[in-house]
Amino acid sequence: MRRLALALVTALGASTASAEEPAPAWVDQARAGAGALGSQLQQALKSAIAEGGPVAGIEVCRIRAPEIASDVSGSRIDVGRTSLKVRNPDNAPDALETRILEDFERRLAGGENPGDIEAFVIRNDGERRYGHWMKAIPTQGLCTVCHGTDIPPEVAEAIDAAYPRDQARGFSVGELRGAFSVEVDLQAD
Repeated sequence: MRRLALALVTALGASTASAEEPAPAWVDQARAGAGALGSQLQQALKSAIAEGGPVAGIEVCRIRAPEIASDVSGSRIDVGRTSLKVRNPDNAPDALETRILEDFERRLAGGENPGDIEAFVIRNDGERRYGHWMKAIPTQGLCTVCHGTDIPPEVAEAIDAAYPRDQARGFSVGELRGAFSVEVDLQAD
């Protein structure tokens, strides 16, 4: 099984596995959930943009993305996205996610392939144990229409109307846009 580089999060009450250890089975569940969210969201975005342009894509991210995340989540798994520069404040990272995202940025700056950047930890919350897995989302060309440095005025206006506290602009292709963030309840294992 593929080995992962791990974020240092011990100060947050989470334990990490050694970078030499194979990923536990629950990581495959997390990857599958994130893969489903990513592919369904990308398909919905491409379709909306083809039919109504980038402004229609904003509505997909605002309305459909949370619905898709909810659909691919379940009783034991919570699938979502986060970023250090969020557009939707509901996607703001918690302390653990922030530390992992900062680690992802260091790894990207160190030359690691953004498509390979992921991390997993075990988090204890009182009586419960959770596996938390994250995978970097690199900025792609399509993303720059709404998240880049040269956003068309009508798109910027629609973003401002939907997200008055938007921070998610100024990205270039290849930069870390954010991450899939998946929490798996390990108590049922």
